[in-house]
Amino acid sequence: MALVVLDAGHGGSNPGAVYNGRQEKDDALSLTLAIGSILESNGVDVYYTRTTDVYESPYRKAMEGNQSGADYFVSIHRNSSPYPNQYSGVEALVYNRYSEAARLAYNINARLEETGFINLGVNESQNLVILRQTQMPAVLVEVGFINTDADNALFDTRFDDIAQAIADGILLTIQNPMQYYME
Repeated sequence: MALVVLDAGHGGSNPGAVYNGRQEKDDALSLTLAIGSILESNGVDVYYTRTTDVYESPYRKAMEGNQSGADYFVSIHRNSSPYPNQYSGVEALVYNRYSEAARLAYNINARLEETGFINLGVNESQNLVILRQTQMPAVLVEVGFINTDADNALFDTRFDDIAQAIADGILLTIQNPMQYYME
């Protein structure tokens, strides 16, 4: 069917954002593994950049993705803001808003919005190595703010639904090349 790279952001000595002892690297890994399991049960081949608590540079992850010959690259993260409980919602970052990656990002965000998250949209970020160096459509998904209590409660109570939502957004993109949801 398709090959999808799933990248659990951060890892090892790089915890990512931290809030009240909660580490982005842990949330990203558990969610990535859950998404991968759903994709695999739907016939999608998955390449994981990590399945344990190790660190590799974003450049190395992008190169691994390129070498795998994958059709899509999805990097899972949690957002953070300068002050606790300042912002709430999901956001997807792409290199170019008018690309196949953007279609994937819109599909993922639309599904995440159905789980209860505020949809903060799809935004361009041309300075992220994961988006700039990959040779396939790449999306970085910020699954709620790790320093917003409401987003953490949603992440914890609807974890399975969130994993299913992201997997559904990926599956929709793979199975229906011309269909997508606009904001």
